[in-house]
Order: sequence, then C-alpha cells, then structure tokens
Amino acid sequence: MDKEPGTNESFTDQSEGLNFRHYWHVILERRWLVITAFVSVFALTLIYLFKATPIYLAETRLEIERLSGGLLDLGGQTVSLDSRDQDYLQTQYKNLLSRTLIQKVVNKLDLDEDERYARSVDPLRAVINDIQIAPIRLSRLVDIKVQHPDPKRAAEIANTLVELFLADNLDQKKAKSWDSFLWLQNEVETLEREVQNKALAVHKFRLVHDLVSLEENQNIISQALRQAQLDYDAAKKAATDLSRVALQVQQSLAQGVDIETVPYVADNPLIAGLKVKLLADESELVRLLERYKDKYPLVIEARKQIADEKQKIKEEAEKVIETLNQRVAIAKDQEEAAKDHLREVELDQHGLSEKKVEYDVLVRKSDRAKFLYELVLGKAKEMDLSSKESMQNMRVVDRATAPFKPFKPNTVLTLLLGVMGGLGVGFGLAFFVNFLDDSIKSQDDIETYLRLDFLGYVPNIRTNSIVERDLQAHLHPQSNSSEGFRTIRAAISLAHPEENLRCIALTSTIPSEGKSLVSCNLSIVTAQTGLKTLLIDADLRRPSIHKAFQLQSPVGLTQYLLGKVNSIDEVTHTTEVPNLDLMCSGTVPSSPSELIGSDKMKEFVEEVKKKYDRVIIDCPPVSAVSDPLVIASICDGTVFVTKFNKIRRDHARRSVQRIQDAGVKIIGAVVNDIDFEGKDSYYYSYYYYQNRYYASYYQKEGGKNDKNQKRPEPKPQENEA
Repeated sequence: MDKEPGTNESFTDQSEGLNFRHYWHVILERRWLVITAFVSVFALTLIYLFKATPIYLAETRLEIERLSGGLLDLGGQTVSLDSRDQDYLQTQYKNLLSRTLIQKVVNKLDLDEDERYARSVDPLRAVINDIQIAPIRLSRLVDIKVQHPDPKRAAEIANTLVELFLADNLDQKKAKSWDSFLWLQNEVETLEREVQNKALAVHKFRLVHDLVSLEENQNIISQALRQAQLDYDAAKKAATDLSRVALQVQQSLAQGVDIETVPYVADNPLIAGLKVKLLADESELVRLLERYKDKYPLVIEARKQIADEKQKIKEEAEKVIETLNQRVAIAKDQEEAAKDHLREVELDQHGLSEKKVEYDVLVRKSDRAKFLYELVLGKAKEMDLSSKESMQNMRVVDRATAPFKPFKPNTVLTLLLGVMGGLGVGFGLAFFVNFLDDSIKSQDDIETYLRLDFLGYVPNIRTNSIVERDLQAHLHPQSNSSEGFRTIRAAISLAHPEENLRCIALTSTIPSEGKSLVSCNLSIVTAQTGLKTLLIDADLRRPSIHKAFQLQSPVGLTQYLLGKVNSIDEVTHTTEVPNLDLMCSGTVPSSPSELIGSDKMKEFVEEVKKKYDRVIIDCPPVSAVSDPLVIASICDGTVFVTKFNKIRRDHARRSVQRIQDAGVKIIGAVVNDIDFEGKDSYYYSYYYYQNRYYASYYQKEGGKNDKNQKRPEPKPQENEA
C-alpha cells in the first residue's frame, strides 16, 4: 500500500516506543503495589504446594473396534442401528462414565469406605470426577485416566472400570444376539409359509387361464397378428387403388369424354379388339364408297355393320365401368373384413399380455419370497454358530500400573503459574489504579484536559525550611529547581510581549499547591534579569511570603487599602535580592473581600505598574474564596499553579473554567513539586537530565558566591509545596 503524504515510519516507531515506555512508567510508579500483589500470589502458591495432597494418575488404554455385522448382513452391507461409527464411539465414551457402571466399581472396590470419597456428599459423583475419558484423535483408542492420592488405588480403579465395562458389553451382545436368533427363527417359519403360498398362487393362475405353454401361445398370437396386419394392408391398398381408378373414370365421363375413349375402358382387351374390327370395317366402307353409291347394298350393309359394332363397343364399355364399380365395392368389403379380423387378433394379444403381466408379478413375488427366505435361513444358521463364540469388539491395549510420580501438583508448572499470576495480578492492579487515577501529572494533562498553555515544571525542593524553599532561585541558582523557574520565566516572556504583562497574578485550585513558592522564585528570577520587580502577598487570610523573607512587619497591603498609610513606599520592603521589593499582606482584616474588590485596590495596581517593571501578586486559591478572581481581573495575566499528582482533572478544569468565566486571561499553567530524582523520575527523566546539564554552568559562575553566602539557620516550617 502506498504511504500517505507526510507519514514517517520512524516517527510511528518512536510513538510506539513512547507508548511502551509509558506502560513501563506506570508499572514503576506503582512498583510497590506490583511487588505486594506478586509476593501475595506467589506466597499463596507456595502455601498451596506445601499443603496440597499429591495426586497420582493411572491410565488404561482401550481399543473399540467396529461392530461385526448388524442384524442383517447383506453381502457386506450392514443394515443396523450402529452404522454411524462416531455416534457409536461417543455413546461408548458416555457409557464408561455411566452411574450404573461406576456404582458397580464402587461396590466391587468398596470405594464408599475410601477416605477420599467417604466424606463427600455424593461419593458416586466424587468417583466420576476422578475419572477422565480421553479419546485419541484419528484412532479408535481411548485412555481411561483415574486420579487418586494412592497410586495403587488409582490403577485398581482404572482396571476394574475397564473390566466391568467389557463384561457388561459382552453380556449385552449375547443377550442381543439371542433375541435376534429367536426373531430370525420366527421369521424363517413365516417366510417358509409365504414361499409356499406364492408358489401355489403361480400354479393356480396357470391352470385357470390355460397358460401351460405361455410362450408358445404368445408366439402363435404374435404370428397371427402379423398376418392379419399384412392382409389388412393389402386389402386397404387394393380398395384404395380401385377407388382411385373409378374416380378418374367418373371425372372423365363428367367432362364429356366418350366412354370408349376413357383410359381404363380403352385398355380393356375386348373393347380394343372391337375397335380394331371397327377400324377394318370403316376402311372397307371407304373402299366400297370409292366404287359404289350410298344406296348400294354392300355399302348399306357395311354401314349397318359399323353401327352395330359401335353399339356393341358402347355396351361393352358400360359393362366394364359397371364391373369396375362392383370391384370397388368388393374391395371395400374385403378391407373392412380384414380390419375386423385385425382387431380381433389385437384383442387376443392384449388379453394375453395382461395375463402375462399378472403372471410375471406372481412369479417375481414368489422369487423374492424365496430369496428372502434363503437369506434369513442362512443368517439364522450363521447366528446360531456365532452365538456360541465371543462377540466382543473391544480389547484392553495397556492395563494401568501404579505410577511412581504424582500427577499433581506439578511443582514447576504451579510455580511458573504463580509467577505469571502474580505478575498478571500486579500489573492488572497497577493499570487499574492508573486508570482510576485522573490527577494532573504532565504537560499532556495541562494541554488536553485544562486546555492551557504549558509553562514548565518545578522540581521537588527537598527541605523543610520555608526560607530555603521559597528563596531557592536566590540561594541555589545552579539547582534544577532554579532552572525550572527560569524556564517558566522564559515561557511567560515568549508567550506575550513584556509590556503587556506588567502585572501577573498567581493562583491555584486549593491551598498547599505551591503558588507562594512559585510566586517568590518567579519574582527572584525576574529580578535577576534586571527588571525592577515587586512581589505582593495578596492572600489577606493566610499570608506566608513574609516568613520566607523573615519579615514580621504588620504594615502591608491591608494598611494601604484601609488608608492608614499615605504612600506605597511606606509598605514596601527592600529584599536582599537585587531589583526585588516585597509588599506583605499586613494584618489580617475582618473583611478581605471588600478590600480586594474596592476601587482603592484598582488604583493601587495601576500605581505599582507605573513604578515597577514587573509586578507579581500571590493570590489565594480559587476554590476557597473569590479574591483571586477580583485580583486577576485587574492584572494583565494569570499563572495557574497545580501540584503534581494531587488535583483531579475535573476539579482543576472547574477552577480554570471559573477563572475564564470571570473574563480573566490565563497565561498558562505550571506543574509543581515533581520528584525528578525519586519516585517521579520515570515521567520526566529527560527534563531532569536536561536541567542538570545546564546547571553545570551555574556551578562555575555562582559556586563561589553560594559558598560565601550565609543565611541564618532556618527553623522547620510547614511545607507548602
């Protein structure tokens, strides 16, 4: 198949590799769950192997041949109910496990007193459960397998089962053979009487119809029929010819032709002779007229003689025609007589044929009865002889012997299944827990579920000191955390022009997500670029930034908004970080929301934006109060901080939606408190090594300064990571 434009096989392979790495990371993240599940399953496997009773398996192999001849064996063609081999084999397999047969085994071996079966509610069913029928494919062999804790007992049950099965099969064959023999004897007597009756019926039929010589009579009638047919054909032809001649004569006379000139009449010998004589007399008359007159006696006599001859010719012609008509009538009478005779002969032939059919039917019935009689008689004699011999079509190929090794438990297989089962359960639980875990963890979660721009990660800062934590970018500029804050600073600067982001608010969903940490360190790295920066603690309910900078001044934003101070400089404190000033929240007021939402707050923000290059305001969490929405609405942008693997996606999405519904512009989101070197390293290992690489630069440039810096010994503080 042609590749689509823009496809890249290496990219596809890389994506698949990332998916596999993701699965591997899921397992590593919950490795203790996997290990616990694996150890539990494997321990249960070991307990099972330790407590399981060894079971031995004994096998007996049986061969089941085809049935030798059914009830009637017609020249090798078996006519029986057992002609379908597969049905017969399947029936025997089921019979091997029949309750009747198993009960005989139980009774013979006293299995109801066996400890394995005595405690069972249904001992018979328990014995059946220990027996397995295993046909061997493409053969007539079947293995009877019996399992039991005692190897000798297992072999004993298998052999006894087969012996009783063969005995029952032989008894059934003998009983069936004897019943068949009795039935055949009865059939022989019945068929013998039927043969006699059929032979007598044939004899009586020949006597009644005088068919002693049926073939000779049939030949005589056949010859008479052929002769009658010939006579009829000849008479019919003669009548047809005479009728045609008579018709031609009538047509000639009707046309005015002289009767003596009609072809049939002219051909008459008598008329032909008269015409010759008439011609001679006419010649004589012509000769006399040459010498004499008409009145001469000789002439008169000659004329009279000619007239007499013509009259005689006419009379003879009429006689010829009359004779012709008589011959036609006679020929037709002869034709009818021949036809009647032919019909009589045909009727005789039909009668003889009907008798012949009836006769043949009787003969065939007699022959068939005789054949069936001889067949059944022979089968009865054969069965009489075979009933005295063995009719067993089954035999034992291999008898069961007591096995030396137990069949189960299979230690190697059980241990392997325990290992695979433990890993399967562990992996399944890991992926199931991972499926249920919908907390914010990565850049994909930020961009996919929150639909915000991703600004960067903040590594976990391993300290209990709030000073070390919130001033990390100042005290340890070469650390991975400091590089993370610089990445966030760069992302904010590149996302929007700096003149449009003079005032930035930071908030989170709930407390303890690290918004104060990000606010402090983002202010520090911003001031390190040379921008005059002001950090404002606008959390008037639970302020914390003054602890990081070790300031205990009660004067702050609250006093300014209440009008207790006249200028911003009175509530602004210079920090040890160059270009960074700090404004604490001051005393906790009785109505923080009213102060934050006052016009004084808007004037304050506009005033500090004119005085400083960058103003960063630390706000309360969004889900706790409405203060951050008011503050963010008067700022140029808002940074949303979320803690790694703490806030659910739906909760964070609702917080972001609440901020956006208030018309607040969100610059992007920061993921805080990621343990790059510990439990979370498999998520962001590439990010961690990248930061370590670039952190080497700060070790050369600022390492000496870090060593010379002295901070007061920090006291353990509450870790708001």
